Amino acid sequence: MLSVREVTTAYQGLVAISSVSIEVEKGEVVAVAGANGAGKSTLLKTIAGAERPRSGSVTFDGARIDGMAQHLITARGIAYVPENRRLFPRLSVHDNLRLGSYLYRGKVDREGPLDLVFKLFPRLSERLEQRAETLSGGEQQMLAIGRALMTRPRLLMLDEPSQGIMPKLVDEIFQAVKRIRDTGVTVLIVEQRIAECLDIADRAYILQTGRLQMQGTASEIMSNPDVRKAYLGL
Repeated sequence: MLSVREVTTAYQGLVAISSVSIEVEKGEVVAVAGANGAGKSTLLKTIAGAERPRSGSVTFDGARIDGMAQHLITARGIAYVPENRRLFPRLSVHDNLRLGSYLYRGKVDREGPLDLVFKLFPRLSERLEQRAETLSGGEQQMLAIGRALMTRPRLLMLDEPSQGIMPKLVDEIFQAVKRIRDTGVTVLIVEQRIAECLDIADRAYILQTGRLQMQGTASEIMSNPDVRKAYLGL
């Protein structure tokens, strides 16, 4: 479904990822893990069109998308939830969700994905008229994911979904990712919480200082002694 080949991207003049290659197959949850500054977010931004690679290629469903505008990449079926969520704080939960369905404006079933969003995150249905800025950090993350699902993506990309969230809600977010995959949506997730991430992933890549250090199935990565020592403290 997604193929990133030998991509190098610079951020603010500095090379953030260098010759990185990853593959994502339809129906998978694929994790990209690593420490702060490893280049994980830059990788997602490059795929989403927020950053343009210096070299390499990004292919989605057999067509190159590197260099395309972000809204065109979204229209092709890739939804991106950035690290800072980028909600509209003064708009209601309902209005934020509706903005996610802008590609389907004017269509009778524009709000069709709401049923899925409310099944995944029931508390959003209880807060439809609240402004987004009044939600907790975990609820805002649920809203950001919900808004992305309103675009009806085939590939959902999540950048540090556990950041700034209380532990109880972190578990809810990760369980929601598994349920999203079960609906047929492929997921590419970037995370620092490697143990929790590997628990829900099929395969994983480890980035270190902008380069691909390791790849394999989630169980292979989890059992690797270098990963356990460097990232899990075991």
